[in-house]
Amino acid sequence: MRVRDFMSSPVVTITPDRPIADAAQLMIDHRISGLPVVDPAGRLVGIVSERDLLRRRSDGDPPRRPHWLQLMTERSALEQEPERFHTLTVGDVMTTAPLAVTESTPLEEAGRLLESRRIKRLPVVRDARVVGVLSRADLLRALPRALGKAEAAARHDAPMTDERLIELERQYWLQRTRGPK
Repeated sequence: MRVRDFMSSPVVTITPDRPIADAAQLMIDHRISGLPVVDPAGRLVGIVSERDLLRRRSDGDPPRRPHWLQLMTERSALEQEPERFHTLTVGDVMTTAPLAVTESTPLEEAGRLLESRRIKRLPVVRDARVVGVLSRADLLRALPRALGKAEAAARHDAPMTDERLIELERQYWLQRTRGPK
């Protein structure tokens, strides 16, 4: 199974010059938790996630508590820097140089990347341009197919194995290797 068989496409993307509010709205509208960030030619330059939007401060330092929680609970946080908060762009908060896979990447390899790197999605690229996204939810969609293949293979292989064993037991050379009964 390959990434192309389970990736989500077409993909919703955003450019680095867009305000973070636009990224948040796109995620809400499309019920997704992250967006590939692309240049005008559609080439992957980063990825922005809910975590990026909720965890960043305008000065770039990690906050003691999530920025959204500060804004809701500490009125002074927004009062102290309203212009700066509203001028943050996707490029200011995105993760640069994200991992990506191609359409022909084996699904198992992509799954290992998601798990080992503890990420929720992988952009899928063709010639550096984003053509899809593979998420953990997409991997779940592959599970019944993978389980079905394994089950079918087990059903198919069992009788074949029994037939082979019977034939091998008839072979003289096998009886000699076992020794006397």
